Amino acid sequence: MNEVATYWAKNYDELYKKSALFNAAFYHSTLPAEVIEAMAANLTILKSPTVMRQQDGRFWSFEGCSDNDGCCHGSCTHVWNYAQAVAHLFPSLERSLRHTEFCESQSAEGHQTFRANLPISPTKHDFHAAADGQLGGIMKVYREWRISGDNDWLTKIYPAAKRSLDFCIQAWDPRRRGQLEEPHHNTYDIEFWGPDGMCTSFYLGALKAMIEMSKFLNKEFADYQELLEKGRKRLENDLFNGEFFIQKVQVEGLNVSNPAEALSVGGKYSDEAKELLEKEGPKYQYGSGCLSDGILGVWIGAMCGLQDIADTAKVTAHLASVHKYNLKKDLSDHSNSQRPSYALGKEGGLLLCTWPRGGKPSLPFVYSDEVWTGIEYQAASHLMLAGKVKEGLEIVRTCRDRYNGRSRNPFNEYECGHWYARALASYGLMQGLTGVRFDAVEKVLYIDSKIGDFTSFFAWENGFGNVSLKNGQPQLKIAQGSIDVKKAVVSGKEKPLL
Repeated sequence: MNEVATYWAKNYDELYKKSALFNAAFYHSTLPAEVIEAMAANLTILKSPTVMRQQDGRFWSFEGCSDNDGCCHGSCTHVWNYAQAVAHLFPSLERSLRHTEFCESQSAEGHQTFRANLPISPTKHDFHAAADGQLGGIMKVYREWRISGDNDWLTKIYPAAKRSLDFCIQAWDPRRRGQLEEPHHNTYDIEFWGPDGMCTSFYLGALKAMIEMSKFLNKEFADYQELLEKGRKRLENDLFNGEFFIQKVQVEGLNVSNPAEALSVGGKYSDEAKELLEKEGPKYQYGSGCLSDGILGVWIGAMCGLQDIADTAKVTAHLASVHKYNLKKDLSDHSNSQRPSYALGKEGGLLLCTWPRGGKPSLPFVYSDEVWTGIEYQAASHLMLAGKVKEGLEIVRTCRDRYNGRSRNPFNEYECGHWYARALASYGLMQGLTGVRFDAVEKVLYIDSKIGDFTSFFAWENGFGNVSLKNGQPQLKIAQGSIDVKKAVVSGKEKPLL
């Protein structure tokens, strides 16, 4: 502590100057006020006890923090999936998370423990891998490579990423159907039985990422391509009900056959649960529900620069359904016996899941009636990417209205603890509106604005500044650092960068 205080005092003038420079660039923006507020307020997470660096500089985090200690340890992969800020503001720290996941937290067979040790060290492998966390990590390897432009880094981590994906295929898609069928653990702290839109979209995104990385490194990828094509057909045909993506709950024909005896955080089956197992299937599923995270892997893929993971029209239909059915402007009549303080009474919020066509299980996944800000932000960002800006902004406003400084701290969007990491999905709102991302491998600045002309903050591997679109022409102003841009592509068309 004394070292930190001494450093701060000695370097105060320079630190203040740099902070002021960042502040000026960040707020030099024409993006909607609620978006800027959501992004800025949640950057406080990076100054909170939720995050830390060990002595060698590597990043490590809780999910959130309680009043006296951390909450849910280990840089949890399926929670930090949602967070977009660190990858852009502190890319080397984000890459250190990939190092932990694919080295210390991964076994020789490719199984990843989704909670890392502290100090960071090899972990035990005595529980399920998290399907969304592990598959999301493969997409993020692709993202970190494209942000950094470091081909040597990709070459080094590629074998571990390949082992990870091969493990996922063997564990959850052993019949190679292109979808996750075997029970797969996920961010709701339970296992889904049978294929579902949410985790299958992660699978397709990971396959897409591996194909692209393999092409660059001249590695074989035909098997992954075949699985991607199979999986996309099954996702779009078998798991889409005409409005939104669903889950096909399955027990028969799996390698793991008895949910009542399977290893699970959800605990043992009570007598009541065993009766329901016979009538409805495993507890804690979502089945025919409209899940706000129901196509989450496609959003994370888009944030990583991976396109065409699933049919655009069907993805857009799902997002429209999430807005239509799951966004509630008044929760007075909504029953939530789990953690109602997230959103209650006259407040509004985006429910994790609803069942507009009926079929709600007697024991759905336990968080289904809750409201999580990180999911609100990812759904809003994805709606924006799909051109539904009005709907996306409505979700953002509904969320931020709850954190208005009267009933809740506007700088502390809590979930399982204060300063909860999932809320860093809010940084993705900027990309949702502007489509701005820089590919340091191709040296291309991409812009795909959904709001016409704009000015926005923009950060890359070696600096930050502002990017603008004025009369359809892209402009870049560097505030700090440097960037090697060879061309700009605006909505698919190459344009000169001013």
